[in-house]
Amino acid sequence: MAKPFASSADTAAKEQTLEVLADGVYALTAEGDPNIGAIEGEDFLVCFEALATPVAAAKWLATLRTHTDKPVRYLVLSHYHAVRVLGASAFDAEVIVAHENTRALVAERGKQDWASEFARMPRLADGADSVPGLTWPTLTFSDRLTIDLGGDRGELVLQHHGRGHTEGDITAWLPRHRILFAGDLVEAEAALYTGDAFHREWTTGTLDRVAALGAEQLVGGRGDVSRGRAEVDAAIAKTRGFLDVLLREVGAVQGRGGTLKEAFEATHAALVDDYGSWPIFEHCLPFDVSRVWDELAGVERPVIWTAERDQEVWAQLQG
Repeated sequence: MAKPFASSADTAAKEQTLEVLADGVYALTAEGDPNIGAIEGEDFLVCFEALATPVAAAKWLATLRTHTDKPVRYLVLSHYHAVRVLGASAFDAEVIVAHENTRALVAERGKQDWASEFARMPRLADGADSVPGLTWPTLTFSDRLTIDLGGDRGELVLQHHGRGHTEGDITAWLPRHRILFAGDLVEAEAALYTGDAFHREWTTGTLDRVAALGAEQLVGGRGDVSRGRAEVDAAIAKTRGFLDVLLREVGAVQGRGGTLKEAFEATHAALVDDYGSWPIFEHCLPFDVSRVWDELAGVERPVIWTAERDQEVWAQLQG
């Protein structure tokens, strides 16, 4: 029996949990839906991620406002994907920060990604007609940007560790608290979407640099907050393990002259026992395998995902 397309059949509401990680440091998790966070400065807020629509973002902000009424000075976007950025207008932020590659990706493929992601995950597109248009960063950087939080609150370090989930992923690091907002570079018990990824760089240098920060709490792109070094290290290791299996299985099939469908079946079999119960595993895997296949075949940059291409790949691999 053919599986429902992507997450189109996932209509059940997810319970959201606001967690206070330290004084003035917040994370909202939601049973495998995209995570989001906020950090208080002395007289302002830095928000991390924007959700898929202004309607969805406004609900998060209403929850956040039960803890703080400081205005949002900075909205930090970890990467360009629609379900992370299109709610930005709700924040009324003075500055929208992202990596310079993220801005270029919005220009190159933002419209196609918007259509693709809203079709794949319609439940996340709460109030889709409230999106005023593409979200454009107003401040970009290449390697590292530090925000002084003021008073005795220390610094927030935004950093690009290399290509991974996309070309433009950044993390937000609080050295004082040893708290890391990792975006989709790390997932905690939630499947990886790698359709726009650079798998070989991600699983080596990029994750090595993330791990070297020595975080004691980590907010991944999805899943629960990882607390303590053991949980943080485990989340990074499981993320790396998922990527390594993708590369190994797809590479083996491609190396013996097999087909993309055979590569999908081999990869599914190799991952399902350890990762199959994780949120969005079945949704992500066809797109993941397709990108790994291209990457190992020498396609340097990911092919743009359109709503039409999504359906074609799904029918070929999950049909």
